[in-house]
Amino acid sequence: MAPGVSRAAPEAPTAPASADSPAEAAGPLERGLAVLRIAADAPHPVRPGDLARATGLARSTVDRITATLTHLDHLRAVGRDLVPAPRLMEFGNAYLRASGMSQALRPSLERLARTLDESVSAIVLDGCDARIVGKAVPPGRMIPLGFRVGDLLPAERCAAGAVLAAGWQPDTYDAWRARRAADPLDETFPAVPARRTTPPPEQVEADFAAWTAAADADGWALDDQLVAPGLVAVAVPVRDPDGRPVCAISVLAHTSRHSGDALRAHALATMEEEARHIADALYGTSTEATAPPAAPAYADAKPELGPSFLQALARGLAVLTALGRRRGGLTLAEAAEAAGLSYPSTRRNLLTLRQLGYVEQLGRRFLPSPRVLELGYARLSTLTLADIAQPHLTELAGRARESASLAVLDGTEVHYVARAAVQQITSARIMPGTRLPAYATSMGRVLLADLPEADRRERIDASHPRALTPHTLTSPDALGAALDRVAREGHALVEQELEAGLRSLAVPVRDRSGRAVGAVNIALHAGPEPPEHTRDTLLPALRACAARIESDLAVAFADGPVQTG
Repeated sequence: MAPGVSRAAPEAPTAPASADSPAEAAGPLERGLAVLRIAADAPHPVRPGDLARATGLARSTVDRITATLTHLDHLRAVGRDLVPAPRLMEFGNAYLRASGMSQALRPSLERLARTLDESVSAIVLDGCDARIVGKAVPPGRMIPLGFRVGDLLPAERCAAGAVLAAGWQPDTYDAWRARRAADPLDETFPAVPARRTTPPPEQVEADFAAWTAAADADGWALDDQLVAPGLVAVAVPVRDPDGRPVCAISVLAHTSRHSGDALRAHALATMEEEARHIADALYGTSTEATAPPAAPAYADAKPELGPSFLQALARGLAVLTALGRRRGGLTLAEAAEAAGLSYPSTRRNLLTLRQLGYVEQLGRRFLPSPRVLELGYARLSTLTLADIAQPHLTELAGRARESASLAVLDGTEVHYVARAAVQQITSARIMPGTRLPAYATSMGRVLLADLPEADRRERIDASHPRALTPHTLTSPDALGAALDRVAREGHALVEQELEAGLRSLAVPVRDRSGRAVGAVNIALHAGPEPPEHTRDTLLPALRACAARIESDLAVAFADGPVQTG
């Protein structure tokens, strides 16, 4: 049962009414989710023909589905290929918010990773298996272990599964037996190595039952190289007020660092303390999470796109996203209002989503289930600022016909992390990894201007500014005045200060809090046109590019800091 939600009489019937033509209404949503799941799981870009073959749908149907998903920015077209877009993470974010996991887990997971110097995960049941819903890694670790948020693990192969299975009902065991029979080698779990052989089903069930019983009695479970060779893990439960395990905290280590028993001795007491903190956060007196910025309600694109836009699919996805508005989920009426849809339409979509396993109904409230994380969350959760910015830089460079770059501030320098180059005689030879003095670059000035004044001055003084060209500003007062102007105007234009003949224009890229986490620029030959001409011509496109990057960052890093590398 989700934290903060009480069981009450359902607001809506448990099955669709025949008068609503549910099969016809649900069809586009169900088919669209199937296409989306395959496109999100594919290890490489896919094409509509690939999706038609994988789903068995007609190519014309796939074309309409992908046109709708592309319009909604869940998929993006790169030439003839389709790739998942960061906005696809909206569904996983909706689950993490509605369940309360996003707020409850992060502080404890990060403390555990720092204290234990090992990778930590939070895991919940998804049907009869274990879904990663949170993760933290030790700072500075070159090769951190651990799975991705969204990865699915076989319950019988991980310590968290043994901890969580203590609360299984008979129907969950039936589903688990059916899954084991259909996939005895775990080949449908890409996050773990497939089994080479498998013991008889009776032995697997007996071993798992004994492991689960021991975990329930001991309050912890140990996995010694069962999930993967060379890895050991300890898991403890997070319990609801009735004592049922609703989540497991797992610490993972390599056998070169800890044996199973050594890891348990090292981690168990600290894990149990943090599990209590998480339970307090989930089931304390406050059940309201800080409301995220409102996701856009359903907008009908039929007049714009015509027959290629599937209204039923778009409406269903709008309902799924809207359920993340409030911790504990929404009633049917609240979901209809949040999604901007009629009551009957919302009801049909909720019932379809529940039937497909993407929505849970608890009393009168509906909320996303952990299964929504299968819609690309694991793959997209590893994106960095550079990954997110790259397609937008490529689009900007194509429109402006000039090279575009993204950089972050590192001490007194700007560090280039992404670039889209346009081959011209006068193109600047800059690559990702390049470092330049921040005081003499447009991106550096944008990033310095966002800092508190004391921090600005400290970095400028530490730079020991020198004249790189006759135009370079080196006086601390002149640089301070230039940064004040950049802060007011929201952009920086640098004319031949880094190198003779080089002009650059930059704007900030901000995270959800408004802090500049990077800057995007266009660099070009100064030429005969005055700098103002470059500013007036290129600034709108530059700002539009930054806005698109910021929109993706807001989804990809909805509950944590932007990962810059």
